[in-house]
Amino acid sequence: MFLWAGSKAAQGSGSERRTIYQKIREYDILEKRRTVTALKAGEDRAILLGLSMILCSAMMYFVLGITMVRSYSDSVWTEESNCTVLNSSVVAEINCSYSCGSECRKSSRYPCLQVYVSLDSGKVQRLSYNEEAHEANPECFYIPKCRKEQTLMHTIVMNISERLKMHQQVLCYYDPSEQQDGVLLTRLYGRGAIISSLLWPTCTLVGGTLIIAMVKLTQYLSFLCEQISRIKRMGLYSLRGASHAQVCTRKFNGGIQDVV
Repeated sequence: MFLWAGSKAAQGSGSERRTIYQKIREYDILEKRRTVTALKAGEDRAILLGLSMILCSAMMYFVLGITMVRSYSDSVWTEESNCTVLNSSVVAEINCSYSCGSECRKSSRYPCLQVYVSLDSGKVQRLSYNEEAHEANPECFYIPKCRKEQTLMHTIVMNISERLKMHQQVLCYYDPSEQQDGVLLTRLYGRGAIISSLLWPTCTLVGGTLIIAMVKLTQYLSFLCEQISRIKRMGLYSLRGASHAQVCTRKFNGGIQDVV
């Protein structure tokens, strides 16, 4: 009878332990699920950020490719040379128009400054400020923004003429194939400008790629840790089950011997 009562009490205490263990186990599972859900949301946001950065860099590459890079590659003024200023003078007044409001245009005039230079080869060429000035009017070195105040435009052009007279030697760009007669003082988009403009989309692309790679690496390491923890738990449970079975067997055999 005492043996039966003891076994019943042991069963009751064991069921209570299992109930407490199940509650703790359920709480741990809920906490793990909440943690996993939070981590997954953060990982999704990080991947979305990385993809957005990559897409933004691709759009920047496209815009720069059809504007700056295309203008740089299509330019024929690729060779540098030391140019000696031979003549810098105003030869004419050019008509231009400026906006005075919505659907309103008025005319004005600006002075046409002609500059002739001599290349290292001895060839004399007409100098233009950049590609835009050459395309607008190859006869004039610089084309100021058309304004109502003609005196202001004349002052700007004369200041440029004085600076060119002070600096007799200037660096210019010419066409080695001689398809264009004139030479340029500066290129609209030089090599330095192209490199600096492509730096930011490159940094954005590298940053987005690194973010996605780090998230994927973290997920892989987390998966490995979970697999290792599961293997260890399974091995520990098997060892505990075997030891518990041995203890129960010993107690049962001892109780039988006491009864006998």
